[in-house]
Amino acid sequence: MSASLLLVAAVSLAIAAVCRHFRLSAPLVLVAVGLGIGWIPGLPSATLDPEFVLFVILPPLLYSAAQDSSYQDIRASGRAIGLLAVGLPLFTTLLVGLVAWGAVPHLPLAAALVLGAVVAPPDAVSAQAIGRRVGLPRRLMTLLGGESLLNDATALTALRVAVAAAIGATTTVWDGVATFLLAAVGGVVVGLAIGYLTGWVRNWLTDPTLETAIGIMVPFGTYFVAEELHTSGVIAVVTAGLLLGQRSLRVGYATRLQDESVRKSIDALLESFVFLLIGLQLPDLVRGLAGESWAHIAVDSVLVLATVIVARLLWVYPATYLPRLLSRSIREAEPPPTPASVFIVGWAGMRGVVSLAAAATIPLTTQSGEAFPARAEVLFLTFVVVVGTLGLQGTTLPWLIRRLGVADDDTAADRLTYAAAQDRASREAELRLDEIEASMAPDDVRRHQIGMLRKWVTTQRNTAWEELGRGPDTIGESPTAAANRIRIELLQVQRKVFVEERRAARIDDEVFRKAMRRLDFAEGLTDRGDS
Repeated sequence: MSASLLLVAAVSLAIAAVCRHFRLSAPLVLVAVGLGIGWIPGLPSATLDPEFVLFVILPPLLYSAAQDSSYQDIRASGRAIGLLAVGLPLFTTLLVGLVAWGAVPHLPLAAALVLGAVVAPPDAVSAQAIGRRVGLPRRLMTLLGGESLLNDATALTALRVAVAAAIGATTTVWDGVATFLLAAVGGVVVGLAIGYLTGWVRNWLTDPTLETAIGIMVPFGTYFVAEELHTSGVIAVVTAGLLLGQRSLRVGYATRLQDESVRKSIDALLESFVFLLIGLQLPDLVRGLAGESWAHIAVDSVLVLATVIVARLLWVYPATYLPRLLSRSIREAEPPPTPASVFIVGWAGMRGVVSLAAAATIPLTTQSGEAFPARAEVLFLTFVVVVGTLGLQGTTLPWLIRRLGVADDDTAADRLTYAAAQDRASREAELRLDEIEASMAPDDVRRHQIGMLRKWVTTQRNTAWEELGRGPDTIGESPTAAANRIRIELLQVQRKVFVEERRAARIDDEVFRKAMRRLDFAEGLTDRGDS
């Protein structure tokens, strides 16, 4: 099994690299390649282990997404995110369950609701990966990102209740409500506790490498502790991620830079891994349906997939417009959303590996010892929903965004606000330089350094304002861009000299690595217009 997972990881990264080079949609290509590879005879099996997905893959992805999220934006959109993250999964669970109950033979209502809960949550990986690629506006990304951070907890809690009913365990509506409240409140408490503890430890340390190592362990430890306490590991990880993301300024700059690089690398690996793993599941799922009527399975698949897509569209329009109709304060505080943007939110409901992992946790038997009803069909229908939403919605989403005119309109505003803030920051820095210079003696040799620092502060301001104008394709290279380009060329010249010095054995490897780190850091400080 470990060799199979290692092979999957290596192949997924290679495919992701090719997709990035040719600007292709890596999630869709990875799923398609996985579908093809899965049928090649002789290759080792890569069966999905639900515990591996829920305890190893999901926590770091949720944690990273939470750290990149804006608490202020999520709070400002709290009502809309709550309706999407709590109301929509429950609505989808009910609607899909009712349709599956009437369509799938020998599937009782409780087991049908299990299927509904499994396919209810759009996946955090899918929403973030495809949303970034298609360039959704920030508000829509905030809605989808906030939803994907929290809807797993709603759906997995609903799954617990539905499974308990399906296998014959005693459960009531109030039991379900109590389970959900315990999961939500307990998850928040665990996340806050671990977040504050981690923040205190990282502030106490002064070793960026060790601080980053602790940060890597936070999502796994948080998820494990929360689940052991029978609360929501998803909510706990998201809470800890949001808290530590907001408090990131309390750690050193080296830790922040290192944290981001490590997180992005882990994200790239896990996102590629899970999409290829999705495609590889088909052969095992097909073998589980031996003896079933493929005509009935095809009809059931179409009905369930259509219900999942339609349920989201049926929910988002009333959830968007009814609160505005009922509340004058909402109408006055929030600009009216366009029907096109609401449709895009409704169409961006791709499912992912979490649904497959949740389906794999369905028990084999009920409490009476009988086989769980239609378990193989539930797993296959889940796979159809995952691949179907990725294929249908994922491929058409970019075209719909262009067609409906829902484009990213935040770039110009971001550049303006950044330039204005940088201008104020530069002026404050110049005032501080004036104070420092005034305290120096007239013949102080450090006055030369003050002049160099003034030029650096001026460069920061100029770069921000230059980015507001037309690009270099129309006005040519700006003075700041030219200076940066020359500075990088000079750094490359110096690197070449250090390489030659090492080859000639005039410096050892330790001195060489120290020189390279300093040159790399100097290049990182260079202000670039495309950064």
